Amino acid sequence: MTLEIITADSLAPFRHGFFTRRGGASSGVFSGLNCGAGSTDQTEMVAINRARVADAMEVSPDNLLTVHQVHSPDVVTVAGPLDDPRPKADALVTATPGLALAILTADCQPVLFADSANGVIGGAHAGWRGARDGVLEATVDAMIALGAERESIRAVIGPTISQRAYEVGPEFLEDFLADDPTNARFFAGGADDRVHFDLPAFGLHRLREVGVQAEWTRHCTYSDADRFYSYRRATHAKEADYGRLISVIRM
Repeated sequence: MTLEIITADSLAPFRHGFFTRRGGASSGVFSGLNCGAGSTDQTEMVAINRARVADAMEVSPDNLLTVHQVHSPDVVTVAGPLDDPRPKADALVTATPGLALAILTADCQPVLFADSANGVIGGAHAGWRGARDGVLEATVDAMIALGAERESIRAVIGPTISQRAYEVGPEFLEDFLADDPTNARFFAGGADDRVHFDLPAFGLHRLREVGVQAEWTRHCTYSDADRFYSYRRATHAKEADYGRLISVIRM
């Protein structure tokens, strides 16, 4: 099966893609293009999958760059291959030709950034915690430090969990309202004391508040098991582990 790559016109002319799980070498619960080295999948299968992604991006595997994601607002500015252990962060930016920035997700938001006028790109992993703590804004700031201009930056949120599939408890809602009462707009009623959180709408709001044009591809990871991995779906199915999707943009 060939790779399936979702793209967005607003990120052109940079080579990029939100990869689905199709076209990979992994099997079992990881069946497909699992690119998560932190999963319990076979190391050689993950390496094969990442090599296929690197080939699609027309870079060497060493130039397909990822960080050790920890749900933080931290951003790494890169100018070449990263050594192991990889830095703990949740976003990368670069202005160096030939480098591909990659984000791993399984329900959280993968966000790709591009300023084609000034030759700067970025990628961010934005779950609810990272988005609330400012990883998206920090990525924009890091791009500007490299020469990007706010009004020229475009951001695209890739496949992520949608509101209808993202049920949370009352404490989650209370924490968001304590930060900002207007965050109530991102929640809808659920059964009993549960509510549904709109993660991509929250991400779009945070990006647009800092002057960045942004969009969502409108793909739900939870609802489409054939195309996407989902941590929450795997948890509900009581599966032992789950695969990680990869999203990439290349200078």
